[in-house]
Amino acid sequence: MRVCSLASVKNRIVLGEPLPFSVRDAGRMLLLARGQVIADEAQLDELFQRGALVEVEELARAMQQSERQASASPRRSLAELPGQWEKASGDVRQALSANTGQLAGAVHSTTDLLLSLIDSSPDVALSQIVRQSDASGGHYGVNHSIHAATACHAAARYLGWDPTAQRRAFQAALTMNLGMLDLQAKLASQVSPPTALQREVINNHPIRSAEMLVEAGIEDQDWLDAVAQHHEVSGGGGYPRALSDVGELAEMLRYADVYTARLSARANRPAMSAQQAGRELHQMADASPLASALIKAFGIFPPGSVVRLASGELGLVVGNGEKAHQPRVAALTNSAGEPRMSPLMRDSARAEHAVVALLPAQALPMRMSEERVAALVGSP
Repeated sequence: MRVCSLASVKNRIVLGEPLPFSVRDAGRMLLLARGQVIADEAQLDELFQRGALVEVEELARAMQQSERQASASPRRSLAELPGQWEKASGDVRQALSANTGQLAGAVHSTTDLLLSLIDSSPDVALSQIVRQSDASGGHYGVNHSIHAATACHAAARYLGWDPTAQRRAFQAALTMNLGMLDLQAKLASQVSPPTALQREVINNHPIRSAEMLVEAGIEDQDWLDAVAQHHEVSGGGGYPRALSDVGELAEMLRYADVYTARLSARANRPAMSAQQAGRELHQMADASPLASALIKAFGIFPPGSVVRLASGELGLVVGNGEKAHQPRVAALTNSAGEPRMSPLMRDSARAEHAVVALLPAQALPMRMSEERVAALVGSP
């Protein structure tokens, strides 16, 4: 019986309402059956102090039921999504910083939350990655973990992987850098090359990340192998073990790691455009179908990108079209570059509305809130 601490899943407990799982003591004897109630904070604190546990398989079943109920309930307002993504990043930071006893449950819980946000609008999820400003706040290591996980999930979905495999890809990417999370944040703002000590941590972090997951009770060997191998390269030449045989999931993690890192600004370089990042990944990956799926999941002009049309209009990409170079675009200005009162949808497959340039967000003559961007990107 695999277990995690009750404290690690406290966000799934609603005082006074039936428990979605059973609660056991440190000796794994039943304390509260599923459906019983924790009455108040005092009772909850007492359970925490006793080292109360939850069975991981029962927790997973509760999560799946919650997901089914969420999919049947009214969808989130699109304008609410940017704020919910921002709040979720704080939850992820807490989860990835959790102690050994709480880590597994916290990762499962935050995975549940983030996948529900992706399900609300996959295009808004991608736009969160491509619309990073040079001054974007938050913890770089945490943000990168979320972005890489979202990218892996998008590629896995594009390839038609089953829901279990999609979730595994997401969780492996989310946790692949556990062993150097804070160092990542430091390196993002560090202009000088890594020191010898920092380089040692970088080289060892795949193994250390996998060890941390094992210590936390993660037993999914495919997940663990992908984390341990995500900097290895088929044929040798990667690190830390220079393996010649690398798993498919590890390869996907490496591509998502590289691609999303290119889309983020660092102290020593600006963020790349999706086009440039895609070109570099294509060259690096030597026509890998996994890298190709990742690039195609985002598109040449990913949702949230600002583009210029042949008509002279500036617009926002709101989704991929039938062809990679023909996205769906909401024109935000007229041909003279003057803001429109209301956006007009343009078919970029038509010659007069073809996309002729990918622009930085600052190219728009008006400021657009992330809430308005989400409302446009998430619209059918």
